[in-house]
Amino acid sequence: MLAKLSTRPAVRRCAGASALVLALLGAGLPAAAADRPQPDLSRFYRQKPAWAACRGPDMPKDLQCAKVTVPLDYARPHAGTLDVALARYRATGTSRGSVLLNFGGPGVAGIHELATEGKQFMDLTNGYDVVSFDPRGVGRSSPVSCGEGSDVAAGVTEKDADLGRPQALLKQLRRAADQCARHSGPVLPHIGTLNASRDLDVIRQALGDDELNYLGFSYGTRLGAVYAAQFPGKVGRIALDGVDTLTESPAEQGVAGAEGQQTALDDFLDWCTTDLACPFGQDRRAAGDEVLRLVRSLDENPVPTDFGGRFSGQDLVGAIGQALYSKELWPSLERALGSLIEDGDTRRVLAFSTGGIGLSAGRHRSDGGLVDAQDVPADNLPAALMAINCADDPDRPTAARLTKDLKDLQAAYDQASPVFGRYRLTQLLMCYGRPRGTDFIRDHVRNVHSAKMLLIGTRGDPATPYRWTEETARRLGPSAVVLDNKSEGHTGYSSSKCVHRKVNDFLLYGSLPASGSSCPADAAGGSVTSAGTG
Repeated sequence: MLAKLSTRPAVRRCAGASALVLALLGAGLPAAAADRPQPDLSRFYRQKPAWAACRGPDMPKDLQCAKVTVPLDYARPHAGTLDVALARYRATGTSRGSVLLNFGGPGVAGIHELATEGKQFMDLTNGYDVVSFDPRGVGRSSPVSCGEGSDVAAGVTEKDADLGRPQALLKQLRRAADQCARHSGPVLPHIGTLNASRDLDVIRQALGDDELNYLGFSYGTRLGAVYAAQFPGKVGRIALDGVDTLTESPAEQGVAGAEGQQTALDDFLDWCTTDLACPFGQDRRAAGDEVLRLVRSLDENPVPTDFGGRFSGQDLVGAIGQALYSKELWPSLERALGSLIEDGDTRRVLAFSTGGIGLSAGRHRSDGGLVDAQDVPADNLPAALMAINCADDPDRPTAARLTKDLKDLQAAYDQASPVFGRYRLTQLLMCYGRPRGTDFIRDHVRNVHSAKMLLIGTRGDPATPYRWTEETARRLGPSAVVLDNKSEGHTGYSSSKCVHRKVNDFLLYGSLPASGSSCPADAAGGSVTSAGTG
C-alpha cells in the first residue's frame, strides 16, 4: 500500500509579496486559468534542486540526481505534496539551459532510461544539461501499483474470462479498479497528463529556464502538446517524436494499436522464419499459428515467474509488443521466445516488459518522498500506463452500453489482430470502475499560439500511426512543423540518422526543417523508447 503523502502545511505567503513572487506565481498558471483567482504556488516555483551523484550500482558516474516537490493537488496546494525524481547529464559545452526528455509509455521511468540510453543524447550536451524525470505515479515518484502478485488484469483476458457473460466481467473489472486504488495511495486521483504538465512547468522553473526545451517520445508527445496548450508563452524548442493522438477515443486507439502491432509481428516472423534458430520453425504460415497457439496455451496454463506471480499468454503478448518497437530487438526477442518455449524460462521475455529491471514487490515511503529504485513495484509500468490513460480519457460507457457493445468490440479487436486484439481490448475495458477522466486534452488542446514545435512521424510506426502526426499537427495549428520519417519502427530519433540530425539542429541551433519535408529510411535502426502509448 502506498503510504500517505505529506500533509505538512505550506509556508504562508507574506502580506505585500514582492514582484518576484508574483511573477513566479504567474509563471505557474495555465493559460486557460490565468484570468481566474489561483492558489499560491510561489513556494513550489522558488525551488532549486540539490544535485548529487545518483545512487545505485548501475548508475553512470557522471549522472546526477535530484528532486523537486510539487503539490499533490494543484487546486489545493496546502493539502499535500509529493516529490518528483530528476536526473541529468551536465552540459559539456556552453550551456543554454536544460532540455527535458520524456521516454513515453505512459509509465516509463525517465531516470532509468536516461541512465541506460543516455549515450544517444550526448550530442545535446553540447548546448544543454540533458534532464529526465519520473512523472508522478511512475518509477521513484510515488509509484502506483495494483498490488503484489496482482493478476487481476490478466484474469480479465485469460481464456476462461467469459465475454459472453458481461455482467460478471464488469464486476471483475470493478474489483480490479478497487484493488489498484487500494495499492496506489493518494497519488492515484491526481495522476494524469494535466498534472504531469504542471509538474513539468515547476521543473522548468527549478532548472532556471525561462522557456521549456523538450524532447518527447510516443506518450511524451501527448505530454508536450498538453504543456504547450497550458503554457504557450513558456514554449521554447519542443520536438515531439512518434506523435500520439489527441482526438481518437480509446476504442479507436486500441484498434489502431492492434493493427500496427500485428503488422510488426508479421514482419518479425518474416525475418525469424529465415533463421534456423527461429523457435517457430521455418514455415512462415505455420509460424503465425504457433504464436497464437502459444498465447492461448499460456492463458489456459500460466507458468510461475521469479517474482512469485504467474506468466500468462497476455503477459507474453504485452512483452512481445514492447520488443516489436525496434528491429534491433528482434534477435533478443527470438532468443527470449526460444528460452520460453524450450525451457519454460520467462526471465528474458519479462525483461521486455520491465525494461530489463529486476523490480521488487515494493516497500513504499509514508511521506510523499522518493521511493528507492529497488523498491519500485514490479507492476508499476502497466499500472501507471492504465492509470494515466484512464485519467486522460473522458469516456466512461455505462454497464448497459458495455454489455450491448462488448461482442462487437471483441470482433473488431480480433479482426484487427488475433494476437494483440484481446490485450488491447482489455486495456480499453480496464478504465471501467475508475473515475471519469479529463476532457481537456480532447476538447482544448488545439490552435496553440506558441513558438514552433517539431513533430516527427514515422511511416512504419507500429504504435503511433503516421496519420496521428498529421491529425495532431492540424489540431495544434500553425505552431506545428511536420517531419515525415519514411522508416520503420517506433519513433525516429535513434533509428534515423536524418531525424537525429534534424532534431539536434532544431534543439541546439533553432534550425527547423520545412514543414512536410522528409527523411529517407536508413538501412538499420533502433528505438529510444521502451514502451509505447496505450
